[in-house]
Amino acid sequence: MDFGYADEIRADFPELAVEALLVGGITPNMDVEGPLSRFTAMATQRLGPRTESDLPEIQAWRRTFARMGLKPTQYRCASEALLRRFRKEGALPRIHPLVDLCNAVSLAFAIPVAVIDMAMMTGRLEVRRAKGTEIYTTFSGEIEHPEAQEVIYADDGGNAHARRWTNRQSGRSAIRETTAAALIVAEALHATARQDVERLIDTVATALTGINGVRIMERRSFPD
Repeated sequence: MDFGYADEIRADFPELAVEALLVGGITPNMDVEGPLSRFTAMATQRLGPRTESDLPEIQAWRRTFARMGLKPTQYRCASEALLRRFRKEGALPRIHPLVDLCNAVSLAFAIPVAVIDMAMMTGRLEVRRAKGTEIYTTFSGEIEHPEAQEVIYADDGGNAHARRWTNRQSGRSAIRETTAAALIVAEALHATARQDVERLIDTVATALTGINGVRIMERRSFPD
């Protein structure tokens, strides 16, 4: 698993807790219907009469976005965006079984979960501040360049695989029908972040282990 965090990110966000899982044997025909039902039911119960902004996991990311100079109601972390859509529409669109599973887990735990096609990496993948020259490809194929000092997921080839940290993933490394191996990353900063990201990845690993052909290749915790 050639993935990590720049020293300055660890120093600036000491409360950050991360669990990462490298998974192989991914196919577009994986059966995840059982886990999806359980996790969306958990999300419904968790939200209840509240909105996603009431949840401590989301509040922690909002504070972090504000520290990065971003307006939290303009740029939302991935889990907040998913919860907001789920609350308004009652469901999420289906994309790929692995993405659908991780989105449902993200809803249940209110924690952002990145799912990245490892075949699209050039060298090491690192969460770091941008130089401003990196190439970010949108899902529609347009090219953007992150702002200098923006927190991004970047590889050694100068590709940005996520902008504004947990706000928006790149179309370049999105999971697709040909994906065989994926990196799953859960990141949190609230008071019980360490135990919660561990439980989240335990949950994902258990669900994936029950699918024929899927292999858990490696797991890491950050900080390590």
